[in-house]
Amino acid sequence: MKAVVMAGGEGSRLRPLTIGRPKPMVPIVNAPVMEHILGLLRRHGITEVVVTLQYLANVIQDYFGDGSEFGMTIHYAVEESPLGTAGSVKNAEEHLDEPFIVISGDALTDFDLQAIIDFHTERQAMATLTLYQVPNPLEYGVVILDEQNRVSRFLEKPSWGEVFSDTVNTGIYVLDPSIFRYVPSGKSVDWSNDVFPLLLRNGDPMYGFVSKGYWCDVGSLQEYVRANGDMLQEIVNLPMPGETSAGRVWRSTQGGAPDATIHPTARLYGPVFLGKGVEVRAGAVIHGPTVIGDYTIVEERATIDRSVIWPNGYVGDGADLNGAIVGKQVNLKAGTVTYEGAVIGDNSTIGEGAVIRPNVKLWPNKEVESGATVATSLIWGAQARRTIFSAAGVTGLANVEMVPEFAARVGAAYGSTLAKGARVTVNRDRSRAARMIKRAVIAGLPSAGIDVLDIGDVPLPVARYETRASGAVGGIHVRLSPSDWRQIELSLIDGRGLSLDKNQQRKIETNFFREDFRRVPVTEVGAISVAGDAVPRRYADAFAALCDDGAISTAHGRAVIDYGFGSTSTILPSLLGRIGAETITVNAATNTAFGRRTAAQYDQDLRHLSAICRSIGAQMGAMMDNDGTRIDLVDERGVVLTPTTALASMAVLAWRAHPGSTVGIPAHSPLVFDVLARRNGGKVKRLAPNARALMQAAEDASRQGGTLGQVSGDTSPLVLLGNGEGSYVFPEFHPGFDGMMAVARLMQFLSVTQTSVADVSIGVPNAHLARQSVACPWDATGRVMRTMHEQASRFGDSASASEGVRFDFGEEWVLVLPDTDLPLFHVHAEGVSPDAANALAAKHAEMIRRVVG
Repeated sequence: MKAVVMAGGEGSRLRPLTIGRPKPMVPIVNAPVMEHILGLLRRHGITEVVVTLQYLANVIQDYFGDGSEFGMTIHYAVEESPLGTAGSVKNAEEHLDEPFIVISGDALTDFDLQAIIDFHTERQAMATLTLYQVPNPLEYGVVILDEQNRVSRFLEKPSWGEVFSDTVNTGIYVLDPSIFRYVPSGKSVDWSNDVFPLLLRNGDPMYGFVSKGYWCDVGSLQEYVRANGDMLQEIVNLPMPGETSAGRVWRSTQGGAPDATIHPTARLYGPVFLGKGVEVRAGAVIHGPTVIGDYTIVEERATIDRSVIWPNGYVGDGADLNGAIVGKQVNLKAGTVTYEGAVIGDNSTIGEGAVIRPNVKLWPNKEVESGATVATSLIWGAQARRTIFSAAGVTGLANVEMVPEFAARVGAAYGSTLAKGARVTVNRDRSRAARMIKRAVIAGLPSAGIDVLDIGDVPLPVARYETRASGAVGGIHVRLSPSDWRQIELSLIDGRGLSLDKNQQRKIETNFFREDFRRVPVTEVGAISVAGDAVPRRYADAFAALCDDGAISTAHGRAVIDYGFGSTSTILPSLLGRIGAETITVNAATNTAFGRRTAAQYDQDLRHLSAICRSIGAQMGAMMDNDGTRIDLVDERGVVLTPTTALASMAVLAWRAHPGSTVGIPAHSPLVFDVLARRNGGKVKRLAPNARALMQAAEDASRQGGTLGQVSGDTSPLVLLGNGEGSYVFPEFHPGFDGMMAVARLMQFLSVTQTSVADVSIGVPNAHLARQSVACPWDATGRVMRTMHEQASRFGDSASASEGVRFDFGEEWVLVLPDTDLPLFHVHAEGVSPDAANALAAKHAEMIRRVVG
């Protein structure tokens, strides 16, 4: 016997799940519902199928093909316009010359089809309707049978007042081809409304078979969730696409053995299904019935309860899902909360800490900003990203947000802001993820007529230097984030090696969001060239020329450098050897090792470095990040300096080596720096607390005052800038953060001043700092800033801060800063005691809350 699978349904009640896919392609436990139906047919020996299609027909055809991969032979009958349930089968009449079974491709069932076929054959029926008893018959056709099981009455989708039975039509029929005489060609005809009433009036043999087993129409979101749960709880007599283990945890066996990974500290309470390549990380908790689709990542401490997550998803740190449906390629960032009945459409992003209220539906491609609460459904339009740039550049979760298509668009958008024929450098760290994204970026740039100079896998400081030295108009550096190896960062820089300013970023964003990419003729596509060894050699020559090798070579004691398996280990050891420094190398990179340390691993390595320095009495220790932009310092006692103490110590050494010089620091740095400057005959310049402002100050000073540079309006040389987080700029070399030069300069300062790191750091006075963060909707940020300025004006010049609003109270101060990436304000405070600092921060945080309301 042949089968007709009706698969033309649009599934409007299942939206937003059926936006972009027909109803039969909605997955039940990681496989389209129609795939389960084909499996049921095959189990009953029915292997030749005609599939009727209308809505998004190509989606089904592309997935199932000719059926050979599913052990079937599949023919397709595509309707140009909707023909109704009977008209669609009539459209496939050429394949149906003997009794056949009609079954819906969007209902889940385990009925005994052979019993239905045998019943039809015994009764010599023209039509046999498969019936089922349900508690709520309102959405179905209600049927009454006589004592011989002939259909005597039926009514399609009655009201409660019209209900006369709980026995309903399932849409599964066994039909004789003679029934086609009642179905005109090319017209919209329905079985229940048109054909079956005609058979009833004419007295044709039409019977009903009340089937036992399981049947679910999957016609609503509630029924969809129920169908998944019933499959997991093995209420449905259909094979699960995987293997089970203790605790009823199923893992997909698609394509071979199960490969889902579960961290030992994760807790799973079945029934739970994990698709192919799923990762459940440390501390995650999953309660069943829950389905997690292929290649989805569940991050640490995430909690999932009774939810369905489709493939290629991401559930961030501490996220909480309760009874939710999550579409394909959805990114739920850290701390998100999704409540009962919520549905999130495909390709949506829910920002950090956002809340999706119960029963809210988000149509595909929506973006919910961090900290937002969504209380009503988002249907038309997309809540677009405000920006693709963050403080760290263009960032995204590797292979979740930062995918090759996205990176190629960034490259094309950047290239479209530059003159045709301009040259841009591109490089990466040594990770495979960065290599993938770098190649995508390179694909985007030439399409806009930009020449690419591939400078390999050098550290970011080298990339900044080479972009500046080579005459390129800009550069893109691709790396895993030093703070979170799951994130990829694209650092976009200008021809001076500086991070792009806001105007340049806005131009790129305009091109990106409008997709206003310049596509040049094939004869003007940009060239791609490889720089080779000249890049690190040029940096090395300039590095060595700037260092006092005489002072460094006569320095007392060895330095211990932990490279964290980063790319700096391929450059810095030979550089330090070239200038005569005696060092011990720890955790150098190899061809098979690349640093992607978690925060816990980083702390462990730092303790290890501390023990080494203490045991051998090293002159100093330095822990490099994986890309050479920042360092953590350890003194000869093995004491790990806080970033603020490290910057203060470096400033003291700079002032002693260069009397009367200036050190640039962020505006929220403590007053300790002013005290130390007075003690050591130096000066302090407070700058906006962001990387671009510090680098721009270094560039400006270098242009204004010769080799050491000058701060505008001052004749003292600017010798050092630091961000208070372990990154340093030396304007004499180049205006970018450079951890490698920081190591060399520190060794030189110690030698010239004949002192030690401990002697200097011990002399740094204690600072009592406090910090609080306050949530603030984006649309309230301007109102908060205005109110804070008004309040600060009572205590003096409120504009004294280069960014944010500063309150000066003599020995105490408060700086209120809006976050550039998140809907937050940060309150920095310094007091005469820890309690005073905390009180100041709390007071001003409360002021913000009152303004926000």
